[in-house]
Amino acid sequence: MARKKKIPEAGPSAPLYMATYGDMVTLVLCFFVLLFAMSSIDVEKFKMALISLRGSLGVQKGGVTTETSMEPESGEAEEKGTSTSPQRVRLDTQNVAFTVENYLRTEGLQKSVQVTINQRGVAVSISDQFLFESGSANLKTEGQRVLYKIAALVRDMVPAIAVEGHTDGVPLLGGIYRDNWGLSSARAAVVTSYLESSGGVPAQKLQAVGYGPSRPVVPNDSPEHRALNRRVDLVFLSQYPK
Repeated sequence: MARKKKIPEAGPSAPLYMATYGDMVTLVLCFFVLLFAMSSIDVEKFKMALISLRGSLGVQKGGVTTETSMEPESGEAEEKGTSTSPQRVRLDTQNVAFTVENYLRTEGLQKSVQVTINQRGVAVSISDQFLFESGSANLKTEGQRVLYKIAALVRDMVPAIAVEGHTDGVPLLGGIYRDNWGLSSARAAVVTSYLESSGGVPAQKLQAVGYGPSRPVVPNDSPEHRALNRRVDLVFLSQYPK
């Protein structure tokens, strides 16, 4: 009687140590994912550093951004029968700040207008000497031109704009305004009105407030510091105020 041939058993498809190695890699991956989830990233400081770097390198001119918008396309909005409202606009702080800074750099206005990013959004601080005569709330022609250009650049990119008037701590001597509170409020109102009437910014996106001397950026201890405190801030808010 013929012997049956013994069929050899198939060997493993991969070395045995690969199973242990795969488990280890998976555990390490989970560990780093957990660390990343627990970490806290200062987004605003990162954006400010990125804007400064891009400006110094001269790249992405014209405000090109790599950030994906969360807004629906115009066709999609039309299909749904909805229109874009201020509440639906999402502020791209990085893009807005770079766009305004690029314009100011082109016009040589870096000393008269400062752009910063904070928790509220993007703040564009304009010296009062650039916008108004001393003790006045009448806009200068040059100030009107810059406000018009800034409004044209950002009016469709921001959900809301807070116009904030500031003065130094020196009391007013004469004039039609009783004190610095009245002057700062009048200036904020005039700028807000110009942004709506000439800049084309919708009224529902605008708000005006005068802070007088209550929010200085530096102490009022020298003429140079007092000049820095006399300003009008255009704050492009990150979200529409509730």
